[in-house]
Amino acid sequence: MGIKQELERKEKRTCLYDKHVSLGATMVSFGGFDMPLLYQYAGIAPEHMAVREHVGLFDVSHMGEVVVRGKDAERYVNYIFTNSVTDIPIGKILYGMMCYENGGTVDDLLVYKMGENDFFLVVNAANIDKDWAWMQEHATGFDIDLQNRSDFYGQIAVQGPESEHIVETVLGLSCAELTFYTCKTIQVSFPHKEGTEESLIISRTGYTGEDGFEIYASHDYIRDCWDKLIAAGVQACGLGCRDTLRFEAGLPLYGDELSEEITPVMAGLTMFVKFEKPTFIGKEALLKQKNDGSAKKLVGIELFDKAIPRHGYPVLNMNGDPIGEVTTGYHTLSTDKSVCMALVDAAYAKLDTEVQIQIRKKVFAGKVVKKLFYQKKYKK
Repeated sequence: MGIKQELERKEKRTCLYDKHVSLGATMVSFGGFDMPLLYQYAGIAPEHMAVREHVGLFDVSHMGEVVVRGKDAERYVNYIFTNSVTDIPIGKILYGMMCYENGGTVDDLLVYKMGENDFFLVVNAANIDKDWAWMQEHATGFDIDLQNRSDFYGQIAVQGPESEHIVETVLGLSCAELTFYTCKTIQVSFPHKEGTEESLIISRTGYTGEDGFEIYASHDYIRDCWDKLIAAGVQACGLGCRDTLRFEAGLPLYGDELSEEITPVMAGLTMFVKFEKPTFIGKEALLKQKNDGSAKKLVGIELFDKAIPRHGYPVLNMNGDPIGEVTTGYHTLSTDKSVCMALVDAAYAKLDTEVQIQIRKKVFAGKVVKKLFYQKKYKK
């Protein structure tokens, strides 16, 4: 690449970029980063099935991390976050959303409780700058120390039924005692720097429908972990199978199933909105939408044919009238079905309602089903 081309690049690179290139990964732009789409010339299926049946390794260093500490940290997080962090134990992780006053979604995120009035927030890569600005904007009046640590942390995800064994034996990190949606910190020796230690965060959440772990640490430590796992024969996995895996498990992706226009209520995520809290940003709008019923709802659709629905394809009623559009769709690798998630008019959201999807110039019939297309296998 020439100097001019290099200067024109807008995508960032994670600390593992060179590792992906050396493995022959197909690199694509995602969330402002150069990321691996896949490593296999045979497509994403081998990577997908490695996670379902054995174990896979993902670079998720593009995700953003924000630390909130201080006297008002709990009150602040409760104010910007739809879920409630009140009275949860140290080491607990919660999923939820940050919302605008009108109920639209700023982002969906994970909140880790690291200590009393000490929280670790993990946000989507494409939203780091927007989220950080929004958090700062709403920090007025709170006695907190708010830090954007996105540039410091690298992150890998080890996913699949063999992940616990691999993390403990290959990386030497104790993790068996962690239950679903919990985390802890571990003091580890710094790679290649004798006598130096650092603190890493390990959690057990997963975004694949399988058991799995996330490790947050310095770039050097993450690179060392990657090398050890690859040397042990763990399958490197790209964004392609990360999307097919999360989709089969019915997990939302910001920009598809959540957005400024798609609220948590519309997306069927009301269980992560705690209306009993005294206040949080967007509460009134979301409560009104919950009580009155939203005009649109996110549903699952299974086609009776093998055709593949894709993002943006129109959803029609049986008379051929437009009623919504597909947010994510695949012919699933794990269940061999053509399914999608779609945002449709609420009148057509009932299970077993027959609908149609326009795929290019043809129309294919299907029915509304639950959004869970694959039975999750988390360790509870």
